[in-house]
Amino acid sequence: MAYFADRVDAGKRLAEALADFQGRNAAVLAIPRGGVVVGYEIASKLVLPLDVIIPRKLGAPDNSELAIGAVAEDGSMVLDEGLIAYLGVSKWYLQEESERQREEITRRMKVYREDLEPVELKGKDVIVVDDGIATGSTMKAALASVKNRGAKSVTVAVPVGPPQTIQELKTLADKVICLYTPEYFQAIGQFYKDFSQTTDQEVINLLQLCRQSMGVVT
Repeated sequence: MAYFADRVDAGKRLAEALADFQGRNAAVLAIPRGGVVVGYEIASKLVLPLDVIIPRKLGAPDNSELAIGAVAEDGSMVLDEGLIAYLGVSKWYLQEESERQREEITRRMKVYREDLEPVELKGKDVIVVDDGIATGSTMKAALASVKNRGAKSVTVAVPVGPPQTIQELKTLADKVICLYTPEYFQAIGQFYKDFSQTTDQEVINLLQLCRQSMGVVT
């Protein structure tokens, strides 16, 4: 059974759970694409700046869908050491794969930010948002990156995620807000009535709308 109507519904519910951030020196970072729809609702309700953070999964050799870790734009990397050892993944492969994914991150950042500087995080309470979490590898890389950028605190905000992953994230973030933690978890989309794909243009539009509402010239 769907728990959320769509990402807008999920974002509005999360905004209510994050109400104490309003008026604070805070910022919202959303993981594209779907996470930006959720993040926009939070940023709009709490009157906070919105930016993107784009961690990328590191795929295993010969199986790009199997995550052996993740990397963020600043090079922050989270690795599944056990899986890497089991598969016999070389350091050379990890370096090549991480560089390839960082190039893709750079490309996407240019598309989404449109040459604007990233939101300053130093000293801020940062909320990192996605439309759901499965393994948590990309979120872990995002958290490492945000901490490296000098955030005062880091809060994970997601509509849904499996209990084990949410518990793991609680050891890495200052706070985790997850509205629904079902034991039976196959895919994020199963908990949405509408989980249609978000486009790059939608991401760009939402970022522009939030900048305009905050008085940022684009």
